[in-house]
Amino acid sequence: MDNLYLALLHYPVCNKKGSTIASALTTIDMHDIARASMTFGVRGFYVVTPLMDQQVLAHEVIDHWTSGIGGELNPFRKKALELIRVVSTFDDALSEIQAERHEEVITIATTASAYQNTIKAKEVAVHLKERASHVIAFGTAWGMTQDFMLSCDYIMEPVSGLTGYNHLSVRSAVSIIMDRIACEWLKS
Repeated sequence: MDNLYLALLHYPVCNKKGSTIASALTTIDMHDIARASMTFGVRGFYVVTPLMDQQVLAHEVIDHWTSGIGGELNPFRKKALELIRVVSTFDDALSEIQAERHEEVITIATTASAYQNTIKAKEVAVHLKERASHVIAFGTAWGMTQDFMLSCDYIMEPVSGLTGYNHLSVRSAVSIIMDRIACEWLKS
């Protein structure tokens, strides 16, 4: 799946009242999503935040684990965190992917909410067989704004459990979704 990228959006996301905000980084999300990205063969993982202090924090974490003592002590984490790229906007991520791969970029939003015409992991796996680049966007806070969601080419169906409770951490959702896509990709 060398044409797949992930993006963790800290903007544009919603707070619990539905207002558009920029959320703060959770550094454990960076670690865990980078490790999931490495596990599933993702080409790059974008952390999207327009907030300069949050970009500085992201770079400090990345530097500690890639060129600092953290990388010497844990080369597996170093390799995973080398996948992280920090950008101000989702459009910046798309521009970087386009410049890197010289292919169309297909955008796929994820959500915990119900939307009509969502696609399943199986359909994403089929799309990944195409040459086009693909980026799956994950939201922080209370999820990505509706305008952002509707601007994407596709919206994935939510992760459903057995109880109706639907409030996973983003890092858990990434791992579940990536596992489902990988299982379908291997079948196809």
